[in-house]
Amino acid sequence: MPALFRLAATETKLFFREPIVVFFALAFSPVLFGVLGLIPAVREPGPDGVRMISRYLPIVVAMGVALFSLSGLSQLFASYREKGVLRRMRLTPVEPTVLLGAQLLMAVVLSAASTLVVLLTGRLAFDLDLPRRLPAYVLCFALLALALFAIGLLVAALARSATSASAVGSLVFFPLVFFAGLWLPRAGMNQVLRTISDLTPLGAGVQALQDTTSGNWPHLLHVGVMLGWLVVVGGLAARYFRWE
Repeated sequence: MPALFRLAATETKLFFREPIVVFFALAFSPVLFGVLGLIPAVREPGPDGVRMISRYLPIVVAMGVALFSLSGLSQLFASYREKGVLRRMRLTPVEPTVLLGAQLLMAVVLSAASTLVVLLTGRLAFDLDLPRRLPAYVLCFALLALALFAIGLLVAALARSATSASAVGSLVFFPLVFFAGLWLPRAGMNQVLRTISDLTPLGAGVQALQDTTSGNWPHLLHVGVMLGWLVVVGGLAARYFRWE
């Protein structure tokens, strides 16, 4: 555990040396949410009395984590392999699982900080309610983040370079955010699309965050989907990890 935390601290310092990656990984989702909130129609109640800005809150949170995973973490990790950093680390006692765990720890903590900024922006700027079932919200966010970062690490484990990791990450990112409801809200999806959405980590995560924000417990299906993605994809990332 001490090695894990020391390595996570080192990775965090290295991460903040890449300003463009830091912006898209941490600042983009709060900025996007603030811009959405400036649109009058988004702040007005819909036919069901729910403001659109409150529907976008969990979507923006989930999208921010996905962007960090697939555009930040995967490229950063793949660039380590491309530059020979991982090859040099191979000569140390560091196990692949410790390195992957340090990357996951760093990413989850930083994403949680970015999410907190989004939630406080919603509360202070747009009078949105904070999650009513906070422990359940934290659990669902952790499962969502770990599942998405496992996907990012799998992309990085398989990619030969940072460029290919970026390309593959983009191909994965856009379908995920579509099923999260960014362009077509989940409420407007037909049964087939909603079923597919429920089986994706972002679709399940968005619904779980929405449920816990409104004071309900998350559905076991959505919790199980996120946990399943974490276990399966995380195992594949560790299985196909390559130093070179």
